[in-house]
Amino acid sequence: MGEISEFKGGEKAPNNGVYIEVGETGSGVKDPQQISMKAGEKFPETTNDDRVWKNKRSQSRPGQTRRQTSN
Repeated sequence: MGEISEFKGGEKAPNNGVYIEVGETGSGVKDPQQISMKAGEKFPETTNDDRVWKNKRSQSRPGQTRRQTSN
């Protein structure tokens, strides 16, 4: 299982980093809030109930691909 990557207000940040407000479906948000958090700090409430916090680094990281080798 993977690590949880979306957080609601009141939940604790798992890692240090910059978190950004996104739509629950991962859609972009016009003028999103951006906050710097330390591990263990609680997230503030989002400006809209249909939004969540997501680590900004994971927003810019493309999906990982596996290298295939031929025998």
